[in-house]
Amino acid sequence: MDRQQEFVLRTIEERDVRFVRLWFTDVVGSLKSVALAPAEVEGAFEEGLGFDGSSIEGLARVFESDMLAQPDPATFQILPWRGETEATSRMFCDILTPDGEPSAADPRNVLKRNLAKAADMGFTCYTHPEIEFYLLKSQHPGPDGAPVPVDEGGYFDHVPGGVAQDFRRTAVTMLESVGISVEFSHHEAGPGQNEIDLRYADALQTADNIMTFRTVIKEVALQQGTYATFMPKPFTAHPGSGMHTHFSLFEGDTNAFYEAGAEFQLSETARQFIAGILKHAPEFTAVTNQFVNSYKRLWGGGEAPSYLSWGHNNRSALVRVPLYKPGKGQSARIEYRGIDSAANPYLAYAVLLGAGLKGIEEGYQLPAAAEDDIWSLSSAERRAMGHDPLPASLHDAIRTMEDSELMPQILGEQVFEHFLRNKRAEWQDYRLQVTPYELQRNLAIL
Repeated sequence: MDRQQEFVLRTIEERDVRFVRLWFTDVVGSLKSVALAPAEVEGAFEEGLGFDGSSIEGLARVFESDMLAQPDPATFQILPWRGETEATSRMFCDILTPDGEPSAADPRNVLKRNLAKAADMGFTCYTHPEIEFYLLKSQHPGPDGAPVPVDEGGYFDHVPGGVAQDFRRTAVTMLESVGISVEFSHHEAGPGQNEIDLRYADALQTADNIMTFRTVIKEVALQQGTYATFMPKPFTAHPGSGMHTHFSLFEGDTNAFYEAGAEFQLSETARQFIAGILKHAPEFTAVTNQFVNSYKRLWGGGEAPSYLSWGHNNRSALVRVPLYKPGKGQSARIEYRGIDSAANPYLAYAVLLGAGLKGIEEGYQLPAAAEDDIWSLSSAERRAMGHDPLPASLHDAIRTMEDSELMPQILGEQVFEHFLRNKRAEWQDYRLQVTPYELQRNLAIL
């Protein structure tokens, strides 16, 4: 037994932890949880906990349903919202096959495989997400059928006596108590919309942190009599919720994206990484923007990027190179602005990293940076400048992903097929719906 496992068992005993929750996700990123008695934890470390994988979306087929959940002791945390009496803790799990091999269908394993590939190339990947969400008075819509936000505040607004300020203070305190460092928190542009930025960490830890973050945010909201949603675009007239993520690759202690004196201080490695993301973005958009509603955000305005482009500090670009600060070469990074806050973080980071590494491997050439506001250009101007559009709907994104050679390599055939099957079913359900828009527009005149 290693030291981390011993630490977990000792903490469970000293803190009188009564329930140990084992967490993992299905293929679309829904959190799954099973509560373990403290006496069973040591056995779970050694042998894993058996469960029926065929009942979890995308994890196993019926004829190979037996799976094992093996807790990762490095992810052990007490859950503060459960209180001190009968304390509850959690650990993330790796999913194994009955013979103890990592499951090809486990989203966490998909990211670990791609991080291992980066390590083989000499890189460690760090990420820093900016997570947006809406705080609503209830999960039920108001009389007009639209959600009801908790306030009418805007970007960076300080609302005296505001619900959102108390909410953010409590949420940040709770996040830090489970080991998640927060860099910023503020009111975003939409009414009731908030943003909390997590401090940079390696990509696997970040993905685990995002899954914990969503749970913490929803728990704090419920405690305060409100409701938090990560739905990409709950309002027609207000901005959607994104999860802009900053990426950097390090070679040992050296930032591989930094080159003093180069244009924007960007190294050739960074330029090839961006080129890989731009070339393959249409193929992975179904993963980073996985719901029907995601495309209402991408194509609904409100600073969401819709075209293949990159730029230095250009917020209309899909990939932004943040402003360089003199003497801060170690902070050189790129920001991918397409991803929304409802994505499965394990798969989303895997495809972004995999596409960037492909650019480095193949020596992709980066096109010229976009200096204009891409939203203000005409369609002809965008075409002439090579700013091709991202998929316009989930259907388009599915079709583009189906034709990709790279996505099955990054995700593995099993996750690739299960993910597409789930998304095809969602699109089929959606296109059968008669929406309020159609009834309002057509019923009285047709």
